[in-house]
Amino acid sequence: MRDIKCVAALASRFSMLPGVGKKTALRYAYAVIDMSERDVDAFCEALKDVKQNVKLCKVCGNFTEDDVCEICKARSAKQICVVAYPKDVIAVENTGAFDGAYHVLHGTLSPMNNRTPDDLNIKSLLARLNGVEEVIIATNPDVEGEATAVYLARLIKPMGVKVTRIAQGISMGSELEYADSITLTQALGRRTAL
Repeated sequence: MRDIKCVAALASRFSMLPGVGKKTALRYAYAVIDMSERDVDAFCEALKDVKQNVKLCKVCGNFTEDDVCEICKARSAKQICVVAYPKDVIAVENTGAFDGAYHVLHGTLSPMNNRTPDDLNIKSLLARLNGVEEVIIATNPDVEGEATAVYLARLIKPMGVKVTRIAQGISMGSELEYADSITLTQALGRRTAL
């Protein structure tokens, strides 16, 4: 049986999402066929709404619908937890173990991928360190995350700010978003000075 062009085109779009292979993408496309017209319209509106209304917080770089995110509005910035991606903020927040502010780099240093310090949200981090007591670097415990942590520590320590790294309760090469809350809570609690 030949592919139906519009189904194949939709499956192709779904397969652009991370972790979605060809079979899963095709299942999603067929699920859309089974949806009511109303649900499809709501799905399309939700996609458009996210794309049009989500922007970066002017303070921390996290996703928000406002100029400044709810976390930056509500919390003290005496402690800043630096993460690579917005999804990492969610992972740390789900632990309930941290009540400070965040800073999202939007990546890590990666010479292999031509990602340099100029490609990351580092300048705005340095600009907000006045009055900060501690910067917790919570990048993934892989080669890129470690390189980024060491680079940031070298920039921040001379400014008189304590720099710590989450403990290695998170295994090397894993990603924060997949860590369970207990492991991530312990890693935050056992952070070490850099």
